[in-house]
Amino acid sequence: MTGVSLRHITVAVDGSAFANHGLEFAIDLAQKYGSELTILGVAPLVPLYVSSTEPWVPTEVPESEARHYRSVVDVSLEKARKAGLTAVTGVCLEGVIVDEMIAHVEAHPTDLLVIGSRGLSTAKRLLLGSVSDAVSHHVKCPVLIVRGPAE
Repeated sequence: MTGVSLRHITVAVDGSAFANHGLEFAIDLAQKYGSELTILGVAPLVPLYVSSTEPWVPTEVPESEARHYRSVVDVSLEKARKAGLTAVTGVCLEGVIVDEMIAHVEAHPTDLLVIGSRGLSTAKRLLLGSVSDAVSHHVKCPVLIVRGPAE
């Protein structure tokens, strides 16, 4: 029987309690397995209301949202470094959360993707489905969905 190899772990963060719990799991696993850790944040597109009589207007990520998610990634990086990890990088993307996460994992293969069971977009989740559920069905790597301590 061969041992588990986790050379590279990617963890998704959004500042929610569930994502923070996932970050703790990812840091712990990276320490135990000597893994590289990538901390991934995605600033979501904000839909703009447009009347049906108006021409199509693309959605965009407001600068304040982009700064917020970059800050979440930076705080997470600091936490990982304080825990003693040296092979840790942060990535902050902008766009449709599920699409960006899947594209990132495809472009930068990982041995494990860690994601919280719920994020900041609870209302959207009720309408569109869970980000963790959608991502877990479309990436080719193992996915660890971390539930919060209160679940």
